[in-house]
Amino acid sequence: MLGTVLLLLALAETACPSPASVASRRAEALKKLLEVFGMEDPPAPPAHFKQPPQYMVDLFNTVANADGVTKNPDILEGNTVRSFLDKTHSEEMRFLFVLSSVAKNEKILTAELHLFRLWPRVTDGPKRHHFCQVSVYQVLEKDKLDTPGGKKLLAARLVSLQTSGWEVFAITPAVRDWTEDESSNQGLLVTVQSLGGSPLDPPPLQFASGRGHHESKKPMLVLFTDDGRRGASLPTAGFPGGSHAPGTAPLLGKSRSTRSLDRLQPCQRHPLSVDFEEIGWSGWIISPRGYNAFHCKGSCPFPLGENMRPTNHATVQSIINALKLSEGVSSPCCVPDKLYSINLLYFDDDENVVLKQYDDMVAGSCGCH
Repeated sequence: MLGTVLLLLALAETACPSPASVASRRAEALKKLLEVFGMEDPPAPPAHFKQPPQYMVDLFNTVANADGVTKNPDILEGNTVRSFLDKTHSEEMRFLFVLSSVAKNEKILTAELHLFRLWPRVTDGPKRHHFCQVSVYQVLEKDKLDTPGGKKLLAARLVSLQTSGWEVFAITPAVRDWTEDESSNQGLLVTVQSLGGSPLDPPPLQFASGRGHHESKKPMLVLFTDDGRRGASLPTAGFPGGSHAPGTAPLLGKSRSTRSLDRLQPCQRHPLSVDFEEIGWSGWIISPRGYNAFHCKGSCPFPLGENMRPTNHATVQSIINALKLSEGVSSPCCVPDKLYSINLLYFDDDENVVLKQYDDMVAGSCGCH
């Protein structure tokens, strides 16, 4: 599928003299490429420059190499990670996350509330708390938060008052409720209490809010989901040779004699560059800027050696073809026999940052099949 899309793009650039025909072919190719990435339309680039959450950038770098190729397929839970910033922009510890961009077919695996713990306030007097209890509630009814039916406890833990940094709370049940019934999303409430359970006023611990704090410290909801899209084969751990820069080999435009010479070469892997800036997607894709999809090219002559990684079927086919034992039997084809997944870090239509993994996007090796 990806090879067909790239071929259409190349044809649009080189084969048709009519500008209208070129534009039509390019639009068709880009539409099909969007289908490969599970989208109907490309997300609009953010209206203003936005710095992606550092957590999402770090996660991308953990999961993928510089080209977006998956380092280890077991690191990521599911194939999609979505981040959402708080929409309340309130100084109070009330938070609201709009989840309209989550597709109906996405399975919620894990949901986490990320809050940045500020340095504690200096308190007067001999009494100083070293720990406090932080509780996270799902708001059920905004006007009845003081009643048992107004909120539901999701997570609670003791938090040290001696340091600052990120605190992560699991809130999966609430998010599953919200995705099933969008109107039930009344937000979250966070409370700070003493070890005895009594409220602390003023609370010695505060979390960064959507107002007055750096973008990198804003409250964030992180969802690990799976959209059910899976490739035909499982990617293997790692990628041979580590990170590869995108190749620059032209897709088309070779002379007939050169193409004939290619067919005489043994089956092997060649560079195939996918440049998101050339395609016009660099405005919404954060990482990578492009990647090397690679493609397989060359002949599978009889007899097939082990270096051509033939299947038993291909070996038999090559024998039948060489001995002309049956009409219409061609020689085996040079195709990918190992495929790797890639990862995209991008802004969606709501300017949320998404990390998504796509199977079977890079030819890891080639063989005669």
